[in-house]
Amino acid sequence: MTKIILDVDPGHDDAIAIMVAHKHPEIDLLGITVVSGNNSLEKTLRNTLNICTWLGVDVPISAGMDRPIVRDRYLSCDGPGDVHGETGLDGHDFGEITAKTTGIHAVEYIIQTVMASEEKITLVPTGPLSNIGMALRMEPKIIEKIERIVLMGGAYGTGNVTPSAEFNLYADPEAAHIVFSSGLPIVMMGLDLTRQASCTQEVSDKMAAIGNRASELFVNLMEFFRGTQKREFGWDAPPVHDPTTIVYLTNPELYETTHCNCQIGLSHDMTYGRTVCDMHHVTTEPRNTHVATKIDFDGFWEVVAETIRRYN
Repeated sequence: MTKIILDVDPGHDDAIAIMVAHKHPEIDLLGITVVSGNNSLEKTLRNTLNICTWLGVDVPISAGMDRPIVRDRYLSCDGPGDVHGETGLDGHDFGEITAKTTGIHAVEYIIQTVMASEEKITLVPTGPLSNIGMALRMEPKIIEKIERIVLMGGAYGTGNVTPSAEFNLYADPEAAHIVFSSGLPIVMMGLDLTRQASCTQEVSDKMAAIGNRASELFVNLMEFFRGTQKREFGWDAPPVHDPTTIVYLTNPELYETTHCNCQIGLSHDMTYGRTVCDMHHVTTEPRNTHVATKIDFDGFWEVVAETIRRYN
């Protein structure tokens, strides 16, 4: 089993990542850390607790960074015009929250858990990289005990908040720089890949037919998400970015990747937050990132369905 810490900012697609990670038999979900990003930390934490309560996910949950490492605040999609809605996770009635937090800051939780583990741990961030970047700076010794970082963020093509930058990495480029320059193996699920993992109506119908608590959550969240993505971008099938990280860990054969050098744009211009990926190896810079370029659509969604079937 792959031991992971999942770092999230829920977010509809984060919810599906938690859903898959919790029940996949090859994933040992040690804990969930929460960062501000899609919404304020207050909302992303509440959403995480809602998801874990509904799904029965009983792992340590720790709230972390409520702002970037350098800038004063995140570029936050916080409000009724956001594709995630007013709460950041609209579309499902969760009921009363029973899941609780550890009371330990997420950065401290990451450091303590990694340092105490006899086996190496994989970090799986699906939001801004502030928690991960800060942990690497506070205790560089954790680098020796991290297997790799498999993240959702970036793009080797164009961005979605600027022509250059994708939201998660634009939210905290300095943290992203720390991660990508750490010397750790990186696997990047960027927009070019994650937009291939679209939730078509056929996919939703397949999940609905499973008929359990997890499939109900999946369908409700995706129905809302489909509507906002259609309104904002004209897409009939919303991209479900974040679970591509988990499925990569269990089924890497479903992906094509390019091993290349990737650096983060830090100049405060149109390249700020850009993942500069040397896809054609035109420089001699060390290859630090496996950039995912293609996914097996049917295979990906079958893995998601298999995990949903494991819920009672």
